[in-house]
Amino acid sequence: MKKWLAVVFMVMFVLAVSGPSYAAPKVKIATETFFINAMDPGIKLHVRNKHLSDKKGFPADKIVLFVHGATYPSETAFDIALPGGSWMDYVVERGYDAYLVDIRGYGRSTRPPSMDAPPDQNPAFATTSDAIKDVGAAVDFICKRRNVKRINLVGWSWGTTIMGAFTAQNNDKVVKLVLYAPLWTLKEPPPFSGSGAYRTVTKEAARARGLRGIPDALKEEISPQAWFDKWWDGNLATDPVGAKQTPPVLRAPNGVLKDIAEFLGKGIPLYNPSDIRVPTLLIVAEWDQDTPLFMAQEVFSRLVNTPYKREVVLAQGTHAIVVEKNRMELIKEVQRFLDEKR
Repeated sequence: MKKWLAVVFMVMFVLAVSGPSYAAPKVKIATETFFINAMDPGIKLHVRNKHLSDKKGFPADKIVLFVHGATYPSETAFDIALPGGSWMDYVVERGYDAYLVDIRGYGRSTRPPSMDAPPDQNPAFATTSDAIKDVGAAVDFICKRRNVKRINLVGWSWGTTIMGAFTAQNNDKVVKLVLYAPLWTLKEPPPFSGSGAYRTVTKEAARARGLRGIPDALKEEISPQAWFDKWWDGNLATDPVGAKQTPPVLRAPNGVLKDIAEFLGKGIPLYNPSDIRVPTLLIVAEWDQDTPLFMAQEVFSRLVNTPYKREVVLAQGTHAIVVEKNRMELIKEVQRFLDEKR
């Protein structure tokens, strides 16, 4: 009996000295959805915000905006509950005010009538210049809402070109810049022209693309099928029209492909990194086949006017490491950069 009581008292002591963090309840996160006006008429942009439910005011260095790449919407990269949790939730739990935006034609933002017609009946739309304007509208909305002049920016893939170009034009509106899987000029022309208003992606094509670069013996370990299925279902939920097709597809505007064919595929950059004057992180995974390591190095070498810059290469990951086994390595590295005081 005495031994049993001793164990109980010891457990009570451990609980007492552990403090409030021991088995602490999860923080309450508020989610808000906005459809803001783009700079062009007739276009509404989907903006999602997450923050601690009991907090309303945030300094500029505690606000961050995420934007997606060339095919998939922002929420299935930055706000999907895979093991480790949503990236947005992760930053919110550390005191940040987190936002994501969908460029026109993507996700829950306005999809123009041309996306309901056969692709070859209309020209490509949602080019990088359009996307920069859309990010600008989101930044202005956030700054006005929170009464700040600058915020942090995080872009993935084509989103790095959008965020990089926006920053080069608006350094005074950016605290820090994160470029995950930086897109740069190609070494040879791409195998597409970017013609047509949009393209469609099937589940099988998305899976095959996502596995590129992963050794065969590691494919299920690095990119579990169950994780991919959840991610794919999340994408289809943002495109009900494409989801009703047989087979179900995700539709994505071709403006970015047009830009790649006409500019990046010919060695012509879409922005000048030397115009960026804010702290910048470049981060890429070793098996990335879409934006290979040389692209990050090319951008890094041109960031000659930043107060400081950093390049990080993550092991055992592809272009989509954000939804793979080692996703938390990406999220934690970005968080360290955002939190850093220099």
